[in-house]
Amino acid sequence: MATDVILPVLGIAQDTGKVVQWLKAEGEQVTKGEPIVEVETDKATVELEAPADGVLTGLAATAGDDVPVGQVIATILAPNEVTHAKEMPLAQPSVVPVHDAQDVSPPLENQRANVSLMPPSRLASRIADEYKVDLNLVAPAGKRIQKADVLAYLQNQQHTEQIDSATNRTRVVTASPKARRLAREQGKDIAMMKGTGPDGAVLTADVLATLIPVSPLQAVEDELVVAVPPVEKVPASSNGSSGLSLSTTWRLMAERTTQSWTSVPHFFLVREVRVNRLVAWREQILERSSEKVTYTDLLIKIVAAALRTHPRLNATWSSGTIVLQEDVNVGLAAAVEEGLVVPVIHRADELSLKGIAKQRKDLVSRAQAGKLRPQDLQGGTFTISNLGMYGVDAFNAIINAPQAAILAVGRIAERVIPVHGQPAVESVMLLTLSCDHRVVDGARGAQFLDSVAKLVEEPLGLLE
Repeated sequence: MATDVILPVLGIAQDTGKVVQWLKAEGEQVTKGEPIVEVETDKATVELEAPADGVLTGLAATAGDDVPVGQVIATILAPNEVTHAKEMPLAQPSVVPVHDAQDVSPPLENQRANVSLMPPSRLASRIADEYKVDLNLVAPAGKRIQKADVLAYLQNQQHTEQIDSATNRTRVVTASPKARRLAREQGKDIAMMKGTGPDGAVLTADVLATLIPVSPLQAVEDELVVAVPPVEKVPASSNGSSGLSLSTTWRLMAERTTQSWTSVPHFFLVREVRVNRLVAWREQILERSSEKVTYTDLLIKIVAAALRTHPRLNATWSSGTIVLQEDVNVGLAAAVEEGLVVPVIHRADELSLKGIAKQRKDLVSRAQAGKLRPQDLQGGTFTISNLGMYGVDAFNAIINAPQAAILAVGRIAERVIPVHGQPAVESVMLLTLSCDHRVVDGARGAQFLDSVAKLVEEPLGLLE
């Protein structure tokens, strides 16, 4: 049977993904697990793999297109289906013109009488059930009703109105779901904002840029998906300055960090730890192993062990509830040209040090080459950000929401500290733990940081 290639959701609040390039052409044979398309998301550029063996067909997006998540972007046909498709003529789908955002599309039974439509996708059906939408009123763009078709229908039915003082006419104010949600949380009237998105749509950045809160608008949140437009280079001003062209990854990283910083109640715990034994441990490993083990690898191993004994730090904040995660999946903040990405080492507490080093090397190299896969970015429960290699002593990291905490790691430096009442030169490192106070209180955060510090100062504790 035919298998759909669906644009996956890679982030909690991700709306769209941009098709960078197709790695396989229309009608080309593909193998399950083989990369077929590169997609730029709010986290990174990733490769989507073929979900089945067969022939790639029905490419619904071209390079540069922004596609809503959950939408079918291609189909993989089995050999017998390819033969059948060649024998059967394709029916031309009907297109229902929309003349005004106030119009309600008429029933489509008569229009569908001469068109052989496939059943709606499961995601489209689920959204339709949630919003009480009659699928007979939805005009499909192709031969099957997709999520984007239902959202387009909702866009026309659910909107915010405002009277334009200049023309005394009612205008439609559209906004992304994230923008509407953020506006409600901050008590801002979205109808009073000037949107910078396509057709004047209000984006998250527009909400954040509105500094004076007004009475919140009581409106039902629609599921309008607005693609993030590319940022054009700002023309040079009179003093010769100009703006930079930003990637989607960088633009949305700015949105996410701003939202996390303004909506998550951060608090910070700092601990200085002696690392003489950690340094000696690494030197011994390098003498015995062909795999290059870094201090980051050692910290991932230590943090994963500590998370297993402190499950409250291995949790996420979701819809007003604390969700404890079963797996310990440690994300590693990595800087790439397009911005910051956080590839994830899954079940890090179950991996050997050599296994962690191998995965870390593979993930970082593919992140820098823009070859990450969707699964490489999903499921993180805790994040480590290490800037020690840049000579940074200490810093406060912004939490990678909805995770509960992030550990910031500074450089290893020699300092004079008291040892048994006498001054001594020791190698030390500063660790800064950023915590979400909704999930973790000061005592729990301190206990976790103490466990990490003890394992750094005496790595043999990992054997217990």
